[in-house]
Amino acid sequence: MQKILFIVTLLLAFLTQVGGVEARVNIAGASAKIHTIVQPSAPVSVARSTSANDYVTKRHAIRSVLSSYGSPMESEVDAFMRACIKYDIDCYLLPSIAGLESTFGRFIWPESYNAFGWGGGYIMFEDWETGIDTVAKGLRKGYVSQGHITPQMIGGKYSESPTWAVRVNIFIGQFERAESSNALQSVNIALQ
Repeated sequence: MQKILFIVTLLLAFLTQVGGVEARVNIAGASAKIHTIVQPSAPVSVARSTSANDYVTKRHAIRSVLSSYGSPMESEVDAFMRACIKYDIDCYLLPSIAGLESTFGRFIWPESYNAFGWGGGYIMFEDWETGIDTVAKGLRKGYVSQGHITPQMIGGKYSESPTWAVRVNIFIGQFERAESSNALQSVNIALQ
């Protein structure tokens, strides 16, 4: 796995130096894994996959983690994916916030469908999809569009807890590990 990552890193470095191509760059330091697309004079944009393969891989990773927690939101994976694409936010950010704030919807005010602690957790949504879409829109408008794209940047405004960003990053890491695990399984199947 390390050899594959090394080769991909070298390839991205080469393509970035050649110019005119998109490259993912770690913008949050060693502790976070949220990335942004870097292009000459491009507006702030959080990386989101547009290829069908990346979409399926991220979708599967989200479903895998939600399932491992027995989340009542497991059936809402497509709502998470639609929201990350529609509002151009990292696909793992919103489910990671739900993981931290409510253990993926397991511990919420009854029938609130507010897994995100949005509005102090007092805001009631009609259903999971409405909550997901509303919070994603709020993240885009109130945070990401203002340049707050990492959990560290978002945390000070989103939560009073000084450890909020660190804990969101722990959940993001779980999604990334699930994605890597799924990718390795796909490579192993392809090689057989």
